[in-house]
Amino acid sequence: MSSLGPVTSNVTTTPAPLAAPLAAQAARSTRLADYAALAKPRIAVMALVTVGVGYLLGAGGSWAWSGLLHALGGIGLAAVASGALNQYLERHGDSLMTRTADRPLPAGRLGETEVLVVGFTSAALGLGWLAWQTNWATVIATAVTLVLYLGVYTPLKRHSSLATTVGAVPGALPPVLGWLAAGGALDSAALSLFAILFLWQFPHFLAIAWLCRDDYELAGMKMLPRAAARRPGLTGLMGIAYALALLGVSAWPRALGLAGNAYLAAAIVLGLGYLVATIRFWWNESTRTARGVLYASLVHLPLLLAVLTWDHFRMLR
Repeated sequence: MSSLGPVTSNVTTTPAPLAAPLAAQAARSTRLADYAALAKPRIAVMALVTVGVGYLLGAGGSWAWSGLLHALGGIGLAAVASGALNQYLERHGDSLMTRTADRPLPAGRLGETEVLVVGFTSAALGLGWLAWQTNWATVIATAVTLVLYLGVYTPLKRHSSLATTVGAVPGALPPVLGWLAAGGALDSAALSLFAILFLWQFPHFLAIAWLCRDDYELAGMKMLPRAAARRPGLTGLMGIAYALALLGVSAWPRALGLAGNAYLAAAIVLGLGYLVATIRFWWNESTRTARGVLYASLVHLPLLLAVLTWDHFRMLR
């Protein structure tokens, strides 16, 4: 039966005078979110955590909040630059992959010129900040990190799976940058931090490359060796090799006196957990076991660095 009365609606409409300001506010929020996305915030935050650990270990008992914040600020701007310029360089490939098609550039929400401006301005400000407040060793090492990431690793992904190895170098440098910013020498202790980060990345990124292999293939990126497609289990086997190497290298800070037995015990337990995850992935290549490697990696590194820092300062007391 149809109603004979006036048609009513429960939908509340926004008064016309308020509609335009609300729309403008929403547009501004979206734009700010897009600018934040240029920095690849999850990667940048993880990198800055390792910078902080490197700074605290490099400074020993004589660190200051001001120095730590200056290091984080300058290196953080360099991280923004690397994220923005990487997305500019990979904008065409990103548009072909499901996982990256909604990034600001391929989605058309930001223009190429403004992304370049953000990238180069952040790089200049970050390096300038570090030159002003830290030392030239930190400036040079940060610049080298940017060049390796943007000038070597990013273009190499289209040509060879060796890009993963090359990319692991700038990926492992953040704790060394923090160490140098604190005035630490480029010695075996700094090298031990680099080695841990360098090896930790391989099982992590091999699992990502396996999970996203179809996307990467569409974009023409060679993130896995060609043999991995023909030999099931090869990706997991490589992960096992790196996890084993990481287990051994993780003991290095203890041998150098950078930490004590509490750290060594944690390194063994966490390293074995990471190793078990890679073995499970090798035994049964699947989305579930590949994600298991990722989860194990994201538990391993933060806990390892936290115990390393705590045990270092415990020994200083």
